[in-house]
Amino acid sequence: MALLRNKQSETPEPTPGLLPGTGDGKGRPTPKRKESEAANKRPLVPTDRRAAGRDAKSAQREARARQYQAMKAGDERYLPAKDKGPARRYVRDYVDARWNIAEYFLPIALLFFVVMIVTTGRDAVISFVVLAALYVLVLIAVVDAVIMWFGLKKRLRTKFGEIPKGTAFYAVMRAFQLRRSRMPKPVHAKHGVYPE
Repeated sequence: MALLRNKQSETPEPTPGLLPGTGDGKGRPTPKRKESEAANKRPLVPTDRRAAGRDAKSAQREARARQYQAMKAGDERYLPAKDKGPARRYVRDYVDARWNIAEYFLPIALLFFVVMIVTTGRDAVISFVVLAALYVLVLIAVVDAVIMWFGLKKRLRTKFGEIPKGTAFYAVMRAFQLRRSRMPKPVHAKHGVYPE
């Protein structure tokens, strides 16, 4: 027991770099609790609500503009969370490189609807044929999207190992958009440049 007390009474060795009297401390006294709590107090409701609202709206506007510019330029730092990451970039590049039937679906479907509306009162047979052709187009676009997904899934597994949740939906939705209207914008101007 006496041996234990003697060890405790010994003075600890000073740590290198923090020698007493050298001024290696923070150089100011520790503030009192009241002072630090008072410095952290902020009103729950700002005194000038209109100015605070204007500031918040302008900050949101700037964030949206920065995000839009990032979507056009492909800047990863400011992209929305759904578009961030190397796997999502790979999916975008793969879908943009491939000729997808689905990307032409919307203009062709719009044309079919116009033809159906024009021919509905005049010739029911033509309307039926156009409607059947529209269903065939939908089926072809879905089959093409499934084929695209299986090829992309194989590549994603070899490159990244695990496929993030929601990647299939992300790829198919991008494939169904017109190439010019895709956001983030395609990196390459033309089809055929597949990612490595």
